[in-house]
Amino acid sequence: MWLLIAAGIVFFVGFVAFTGAPYVPSRRADVTRVFTELYPLTPEDVVVDIGSGDGVVLRTVSKLGARGVGYEIHPILVLISRMLSRGDDKVRVQLANFWRASLPDETTVVYTFGEARDIAKMYAYVRHEATRIGRPLTFISYAFTIPGIAPDASDKSYFLYKVKPLQES
Repeated sequence: MWLLIAAGIVFFVGFVAFTGAPYVPSRRADVTRVFTELYPLTPEDVVVDIGSGDGVVLRTVSKLGARGVGYEIHPILVLISRMLSRGDDKVRVQLANFWRASLPDETTVVYTFGEARDIAKMYAYVRHEATRIGRPLTFISYAFTIPGIAPDASDKSYFLYKVKPLQES
């Protein structure tokens, strides 16, 4: 039994080290504050969580009336998130690398607890998707600002950016 547990831990840590996708859960109270004060959600909102982990953001936005879509690359975290979200038809979790996925067309908000090394790339990804969808998206980053771009609003460690589609030339 201990051998299976040890193998599971080695797999989990090895997968995270290989993919560069660290798991650090968001605090439910902070997420609730962000989606009630910084960006008050409506039932029309669809929040995409990049690297959704155990799904705490998805379950929180669902309780606030919006729909949540999570992209998670780690299969164990996808299973945990799906298990914790079972029965909630406003939550969907996908085992996917978001760099290779398109956001749902009804997306209004993209949330990330990203990393400093990837935050500018994430912003560019959101801008690309806003252009593809044909309307602005809101990008909320926890802990990291985008170099050279001032946030439109902030709340403690959360930074909100209104991402406009690129104009065709």
